[in-house]
Amino acid sequence: MEGAMELRHLRYFVAVAEEGSLTLAAEKRLHTAQPSLSRQIRDLEYEVGVPLMNRSVHGIELTTAGRAFLDHARLALTQAEAAAEAARRAAQPIERTFVVISTPPGFTANWLAPRLYRFASAYPEIDVRVSSSGSNANFTTDGVDVAIRNLPIDAAADSALVIEKLIELSIVPVCSPGLIQMHGPLERPEALKRVPLIHDDTLAGRAQVPDWADWFKAAGVDAVDVSRGLRFNSADHALDAAGEGAGVLLAHDVLAYDDLRTGRLVIPVELALRSGRAYHLVCAKSRREHPHVQAFCTWVKQEVAALDWTQVHRTGGSHVQS
Repeated sequence: MEGAMELRHLRYFVAVAEEGSLTLAAEKRLHTAQPSLSRQIRDLEYEVGVPLMNRSVHGIELTTAGRAFLDHARLALTQAEAAAEAARRAAQPIERTFVVISTPPGFTANWLAPRLYRFASAYPEIDVRVSSSGSNANFTTDGVDVAIRNLPIDAAADSALVIEKLIELSIVPVCSPGLIQMHGPLERPEALKRVPLIHDDTLAGRAQVPDWADWFKAAGVDAVDVSRGLRFNSADHALDAAGEGAGVLLAHDVLAYDDLRTGRLVIPVELALRSGRAYHLVCAKSRREHPHVQAFCTWVKQEVAALDWTQVHRTGGSHVQS
């Protein structure tokens, strides 16, 4: 075989072999003149180097070489069509039917996940894929459309990202009603000296975020051993422990909201401290105007606006909020 074989020659050969006739293949399958088709088959045989079919007044009959060639010709045509279809798909813009959200694990478990059914109901045509991670999303390599991040209140956008403040975070003590039944009233800050403390270590090390030492200082309570108690490196685990009566937790109010609203947790002492941080919506400027991204951002802002802090369960008296 001297040169590259043309696909059209393979198509012509397969058509003639399947019809059993040059005339039928020319008229029914290829819509070309029979003499022209006959020349194409001769050219193919020349390229292959052996006769592929015998011709007679009754039609054509494949030679042994022709029968072997037919199987491979069909496979080659199938593969060529698959390659062409792959190229056509690659050339077409893909309209995504989903939105990828990156959120911290605590926010996902305690706030976002319980509400996502409402987004699905409002936007049934958009699937949500949640990537729960404490690390910052890479909008280029991770395929993330929108991130919700715990950032300083004054976090600023840059040349590539749009950053919009969603809700400010305060730090508030929470515990189960059962803990109060066990230890008695905890309405005054000094009463927390006699109950176990729970620490959410995901708050540790963040600039301006208060810890138990800051809270007791703001409450005017001295001589408290704040090193005691359970420690968790997961906000949702710390909230679970508090809900089971293991102690009093200093928690982000947003993460505790649902448990406070249902009464699984209560606020024993009305002293909340500002954390200097907020949850922000973050997305790449190149994705900000996409309808799916806009739909999710609009929805999540509506959910935040609907939070009703008058409905959370409290047991303590009023104390000054810092």
